Amino acid sequence: MPVNLQAPDPQSLYAVRGVELGIAMAGVRKANRRDLTVVTIAPGSTVAGVFTRNRFCAAPVQLCRTHLASSSAPRAIVINTGNANAGTGEDGLARAFATCSALAGHLKIAPEQVLPFSTGVIMESLPVDRIVAGMPAAIADLRADHWAEAAEAIMTTDTVPKAASAQLLIGGRTVTITGISKGAGMIRPNMATMLGFVATDAVIAPALVQALVTDAADQSFNRITIDGDTSTNDSFLLIATGLAGHAEITQFESGDGRRLRDAVVAVARQLAQAIVRDGEGATKFISVQIDGGKTEAECRQAAYAIAHSPLVKTAFFASDPNLGRILAAVGYAGIDDLDQTKIDLFLDDVAVVQNGGRLATYREEDGARVMKQSEITVRIDLHRGAVSTTVWTCDLSYDYVKINADYRS
Repeated sequence: MPVNLQAPDPQSLYAVRGVELGIAMAGVRKANRRDLTVVTIAPGSTVAGVFTRNRFCAAPVQLCRTHLASSSAPRAIVINTGNANAGTGEDGLARAFATCSALAGHLKIAPEQVLPFSTGVIMESLPVDRIVAGMPAAIADLRADHWAEAAEAIMTTDTVPKAASAQLLIGGRTVTITGISKGAGMIRPNMATMLGFVATDAVIAPALVQALVTDAADQSFNRITIDGDTSTNDSFLLIATGLAGHAEITQFESGDGRRLRDAVVAVARQLAQAIVRDGEGATKFISVQIDGGKTEAECRQAAYAIAHSPLVKTAFFASDPNLGRILAAVGYAGIDDLDQTKIDLFLDDVAVVQNGGRLATYREEDGARVMKQSEITVRIDLHRGAVSTTVWTCDLSYDYVKINADYRS
């Protein structure tokens, strides 16, 4: 069961001017499930993305990068679940392009204006014929209010669809931000198998959209981990249709620019945290906060050392306050000049370690009380500077092993 996460109410997901979504059953891997999504984007929109840094990246990731770098403005997205089209070589690239060409033919646009995305099993050929056969139904299903349906259609081992939406006023006009994501395992985005798509009708200078999607990723998807594996298919896309009608935002330092950036980041963060809450076999949602660092980089090093540790994660699953494992993880995080005699450790409101040693007033029953909660914050103070950061993770349970052992069954 996901940790304090429910399927989104479709009525809470606002339509974004200039974006329509259609869903179909293509039988990519399993029959009778919605596994194909087509998204159309209004002319004049700006699209930018960040992608996995896994060098063994999937064919659709390679093709998306190429198409985004071309002079053809994206007008459509095609997403399939059930097959990642990764580890498939030149044949995989050809199959990804074939899906783009087929959708382009239906929509009367250029193949380079279609961005393909795939998620699912690695090293199996993409069943292009099934995807192409399902396209007419997905196109016929296109609607502006199909965000909830699309969130369900892109799921793999997810147990709950993930979507978020927000609105704000800019220049007296209502601006909408809506997004969906998928992911439950093989999660340690390093972007610059998760997918995220956020759209807004805000009027943003095209040159700013790439900076906005990068900033949003860095503050959301790049701060989560379930199992420490960086997928071959990680992708996060931001669509800005510019149809809200307010004056163009040309900088994020302005009042309106800052508010828009914060709203986009908030939606991305909600989607990212939903992935952790629905982590494969997860029973607990854990925030790892590092304070007192010299740099953001070393704070992340320490946070991820804790969040990736199987020993730490299994202790949380068992509600066992074996908290020396956390100190050990900080110690091997790679901060070469770390002074262990300055480190403090807190478990929610419970002070555990001060100046590198167990606090005399710490009682293990207090630690056990916190460990039994479904949501827990681990806080480490390095006492090296003024920088802080937070990453989000989950525990590691028996079910994680079961789900991944049976993944292809």
